[in-house]
Amino acid sequence: MEKQGSLSINSENIFPIIKKWLYSDHDIFIRELISNGCDAITKLRKLGMMGEFEETEGEEYKIDVYVSAKDKTLTFVDNGIGMTAEEVEKYINQIAFSGATDFINMYKDKTNDDQIIGHFGLGFYSAFMVADKVTIETCSFQKDAEPVFWECDGGTEYSMEESDDDARGTAITLYLNEESYEFANEYRVREVINKYCAFMPYNIYLINEDKLEEEKTTDKENDKEEEAKEEAKEEAPKPLNDTNPLWMKNPKDCTEEEYIDFYQKVFLDFKRPLFWIHLNMDYPFNLKGILYFPKVNTQYDQLEGTIKLFNNQVFIADNIKEVIPEFLLLLKGVIDCPDLPLNVSRSALQNDGFVKKISEYITKKVSDKLSGMCKNEKEEYEKYWDDLAPFIKFGCIRDAKFCEKMTDYMLFKNLEGKYVTLPEYLEAGKEKYENKVFYVTDEQAQSQYVNMFKEEGMDAVILTHNIDNAYITHLEGKNENVKFLRIDADLSDNFVGEALTEEQTKEYTDKLSEIFKKAIGNDKLTIKVENLKNAELSSMLTQSEEARRMADMMRMYSMPGMDASMFGGTESETLVLNAANKLVQYVLNNPEGEHVDMICCQLYDLAVLANKPLSAEAMTAFVARSNQILGFLI
Repeated sequence: MEKQGSLSINSENIFPIIKKWLYSDHDIFIRELISNGCDAITKLRKLGMMGEFEETEGEEYKIDVYVSAKDKTLTFVDNGIGMTAEEVEKYINQIAFSGATDFINMYKDKTNDDQIIGHFGLGFYSAFMVADKVTIETCSFQKDAEPVFWECDGGTEYSMEESDDDARGTAITLYLNEESYEFANEYRVREVINKYCAFMPYNIYLINEDKLEEEKTTDKENDKEEEAKEEAKEEAPKPLNDTNPLWMKNPKDCTEEEYIDFYQKVFLDFKRPLFWIHLNMDYPFNLKGILYFPKVNTQYDQLEGTIKLFNNQVFIADNIKEVIPEFLLLLKGVIDCPDLPLNVSRSALQNDGFVKKISEYITKKVSDKLSGMCKNEKEEYEKYWDDLAPFIKFGCIRDAKFCEKMTDYMLFKNLEGKYVTLPEYLEAGKEKYENKVFYVTDEQAQSQYVNMFKEEGMDAVILTHNIDNAYITHLEGKNENVKFLRIDADLSDNFVGEALTEEQTKEYTDKLSEIFKKAIGNDKLTIKVENLKNAELSSMLTQSEEARRMADMMRMYSMPGMDASMFGGTESETLVLNAANKLVQYVLNNPEGEHVDMICCQLYDLAVLANKPLSAEAMTAFVARSNQILGFLI
């Protein structure tokens, strides 16, 4: 049997298009060819269960991948269902996808490689992205089936004839093109298999064919080729993949140690995850997976996770936001959804109702887990809260339904280290600060203000993460009567003693403004004079909440052309001077005094230090001035 012909396709330029646009990553051809081998084995086993094929007891179903740097070839061998000549004619010679012309028209002018995430039934043809020539040797499981040899050089011409290899299954050999010689390297192929095929359902073995040939040559005189082959394979006797990944198991059968080991192995994160959610759903769609909540050590840790998407244990992509709710991309985990429609563009995924249901289901499972912990394991929930908070807050900002479900389970740590909800905080302080929520971003830097609050029996919440700025703005939007103020944003009336008269306020403010602005050298600084209860406190620095938030946003996004000092500099700061303090009184009564400038500068720097670090230049001056002042005591 020998046959030659032309592939049945709708355009002669299909192969250039396959090579350039079929997949964004050329290494993905390894995934496709191994996946095809797995499919062939699955089909055979199903026939066995139906009684149409008699399985051999003890036979290992597997995929062997042979790599040869010498010949610049890759060969994929499976012992699956195989193909007859008629099936090769149907499935190989007629490119099996619908709308070839539409496909060509859609993608021939595209430059964005991210347009396609599926295979359009073209998995086998991905081989031509890296190969000048491809051959197939295949033999069907059917009794007395004739083996077939097929060859194509990447054009539209092929040749097909009877083969002399009657081993059941299929062997596909790629003769790599010059640009793709990297895939003739054993370690490069191993890397790609680990990337895409680490959890495929049948064992995958990688065999260095060059080493195999060396063994054959050594033992040729003794006619031990088969033995040599086995010896060569002993170098890598273990499969590269895990055929029964943890997410495919029943949660009841999984141990805590297994969950942690899986997390550390897959994500190379050796910190213990806080906890995890095992997803296991069969109706109305098939979805399995594990979502891990990783531990965030500091506010400087990036909120960036990895959700790996699988389809029947075949890796598809990381972090496909159309499937995974955006805020959950901060987590780490795996999602396996065989029902997911992958043969479409990502833009279509966004509007797919089924995909939306998957996303909503995942969100619901996460909110159910968190709310359940808060209700039934409150101590554990509080223990995890500081690490959980960034994820949950981001979720509330990005997902209205999630926010609604989590409203009653959002916690805030107060100055005593206890966790309270927003309603609890407002209720406890309704007489002293009405609907204001005071917060602290740095307990050490803002300790002066913290002590003042404690002395007055007032409370504040601790918000130290960089997501808190956006989160409190979000909360204010949902609660119009609630206003968040940093503890040093303004001077609460609770700290003021006997009020100054209007005349005193104007006199003191005018006089001290002139003296301090001149001494400090800043005529834009705002001066405010109050009679504070604590006479030991000489000066404080406040900054409007709006200006600070704007400055924080500028810093976070590093917006070009925008200077954060425009919003957070001295123009928005207010120096509060305590008229009850003896140093301030001295300045008031001795405006021309010898040491007034020194006192003014020192009081200003002390106020700044209680609010934020001094600049290098200001710190140098502050240290020198402090030494000079101490010298007066000698």
